[in-house]
Amino acid sequence: MTEVLNHLAGRVAIVGSGLAGLVTSLRLAPQPVVLITRAELGAETSSAWAQGGIAASLGEDDSADLHLTDTLAAGDGLCDAVAAASILRQAPAAIAMLESFGVTFDRTTNGAFSLGLEAAHSRRRILHVGGDGSGAAIVRALVEAVLRTPSITVLTDFEVRRLLVEEGILRGLLGATRNGAAILPTAHIVMATGGIGGLYDATTNPVGNFGQGIMLAARAGAELTDMEFVQFHPTALDSQRRPLALVSEAVRGEGATLVNERGERFLASEAGAELAPRDVVARAISAELARGGRVFLDARRPLGSRFARRFPQIDALCREAGVDPSCELIPIRPAAHYHMGGIATDDNARSKLQGLWAVGETASTGLHGANRLASNSLLEAAVMGMRAAQDIAGMAAVAPQRVRGIALPAPADVSAVRSIVSRHLGVLRNTGAIHGAIASLLPLAESEGPASDPAMVALLIAVFASMRRESRGAHARTDFPLKLAYAERRKMSLDEALEIARTTASHPLARSA
Repeated sequence: MTEVLNHLAGRVAIVGSGLAGLVTSLRLAPQPVVLITRAELGAETSSAWAQGGIAASLGEDDSADLHLTDTLAAGDGLCDAVAAASILRQAPAAIAMLESFGVTFDRTTNGAFSLGLEAAHSRRRILHVGGDGSGAAIVRALVEAVLRTPSITVLTDFEVRRLLVEEGILRGLLGATRNGAAILPTAHIVMATGGIGGLYDATTNPVGNFGQGIMLAARAGAELTDMEFVQFHPTALDSQRRPLALVSEAVRGEGATLVNERGERFLASEAGAELAPRDVVARAISAELARGGRVFLDARRPLGSRFARRFPQIDALCREAGVDPSCELIPIRPAAHYHMGGIATDDNARSKLQGLWAVGETASTGLHGANRLASNSLLEAAVMGMRAAQDIAGMAAVAPQRVRGIALPAPADVSAVRSIVSRHLGVLRNTGAIHGAIASLLPLAESEGPASDPAMVALLIAVFASMRRESRGAHARTDFPLKLAYAERRKMSLDEALEIARTTASHPLARSA
């Protein structure tokens, strides 16, 4: 029997407890909200695993305009410049807001913010909390603030499986709890469910994150955008750990270099060298691995014995893998790290579906374009959480008069999808691989089995990738290596994507791939 949570009906429902969801909840206080998370509050979130920190133009030699210039360059022509500029201008306000909730950023001896440098940034503008544990420290402070806020009702161990929509009107959500199925009737939902890294074998994300928010929104009728752009972090620690541990870009910011098994700095001639944009570095590393080589991060000379003090968590992860980074090379490989695509939103985080907002990695605001600039993700999550809350604040609680329940879908199983995505939709792509992915994923997505939901998200990535016949940012095609003169973002509904997928899957090339 399905339980209806009438005592919470009409409240704003925020799905996900990473940085974006926590900020949205806190900024809506004292308006009553329900914060829903499938794990413990703040756990299994990419935000909590972020090492690098949060980007903000707070240095004396910096400005929002310089930050925008770097962001647009990294985004490879596909950023929404107006949206990006407005988000970056709010960086100081976002930092002040986080401090007001108890986040304590690292400072120098004279009290100024301690600003780090990361790849493709022209200035030191990365704020940290506790060195390389920034994400965990920020989330911990916000979780404590949430627990002190009486207007926030937290539902843990609640996995949202469907949004309930009737005649184009959002009426609530359906989820699985320890006691079975439950419905929360509401007309206002904020999706803050994180990224899609769990679709890949090699990822730095929580492996359970397969793009649930994208799937929920797509099935409910929202538009998706830029789904083909999956950023692979160039330097994941190559070890047996799953998910792969991240070796932050900040290590290269401190002077570490990339070398192959022959000791060659294969990026030395590239503009920016090791601090080139992530897509450039990931492609170069992938090329080295494709020829049968190995790639290492060399921090011995610039950091040496200081490594453990500057990067205590990374040092511990390296030693877990049997590597002493102060005197040994660190083996690395690219891994799925961040998704620039997602639910299409406007400047206030609203989706096309009335009553549905999306914030954080599950949304696509246009800030990142084809390739995310390092440490812009936490900034976007904070700013868009603030904006969603401001947009929603004061709206009258709406408890739908009638909510028609549906059968609770089976728990998702990503295993059948992961091998397809990893093989066909990695750093380097081509027509045969993309069409092969579509042909394999379509029947899974259209089934009612446990692979359906993750296959649906993966299929969207493949369909968008098939439409982009160029190499731009994180989308690299060996059969279309050049960049088109005109950069175009693409929006699509699930129905449109399925129609393209069915046509593609019927093609002989797709069937034989």
